[in-house]
Amino acid sequence: MTDWQGWQDSWDRQQAWYLPDREERFRVMLDVVRAHAGDRPRVLDLACGTGSITRRLLARLPGAVVTGIDLDPALLTIARGTFAGDDRVTFVAADLTAPDWPDALPYDAYDAVVTATALHWLAEEPLRTLYGRLAGLVRPGGVFLNADHMPDPATPRINAAWQAFEQERQAGEKAAGVLDWAGWWTHAAAAPELADVVRERFALLGDPISGHTGDGHVHTPDWHARALRDAGFAEARPAWASLTDALVLALR
Repeated sequence: MTDWQGWQDSWDRQQAWYLPDREERFRVMLDVVRAHAGDRPRVLDLACGTGSITRRLLARLPGAVVTGIDLDPALLTIARGTFAGDDRVTFVAADLTAPDWPDALPYDAYDAVVTATALHWLAEEPLRTLYGRLAGLVRPGGVFLNADHMPDPATPRINAAWQAFEQERQAGEKAAGVLDWAGWWTHAAAAPELADVVRERFALLGDPISGHTGDGHVHTPDWHARALRDAGFAEARPAWASLTDALVLALR
């Protein structure tokens, strides 16, 4: 029997190698969901991956109902295996850049939409379009939360010093055996239970074993807040920040 929880744990360890404060931003995210949507919210986990946010959300708010949506067949396989038999969770395979992706969802509206470390791969116009669609999915009074890479280009010396510090930390952890992005995918590709869907993932989204291809399309927290207000959200602001990442909150 496949240890799907073990695969999700290994994904979390790999992600934490890049984001050592990942749990802190998840905690703040779930605090905001609880504050605005109560203890039995209907939540859309956008670009859900293996279900990392869903796992923490259901531990914090057991009465929640969650829809996870992603395009990656390998990560969705882990998510579906992890939550098999849990009728609080539904997973949907869809491309967030397709105009009709909301049609695949089981609900027309959500109390909260959450996402992390995903939307920086969208260029500016597709991201603005996505924000507009999300404004139509979040109920009035509901919230959208996006935790992602949001560095500030106005502080180059601070950024350079922090990058050097992080590189030293990562080197030490990698020497101790922690897998990075490419290492995790190499491990997954060699696993019999994932080999087929990993090959499908490579054909659909590209080969991640070559490593990260840059930071994607990064913007500041203020840019995201303005874009969300332009898209139809009533209020938007940063809710948490590190030196490289931030959590932006938008209220419908």
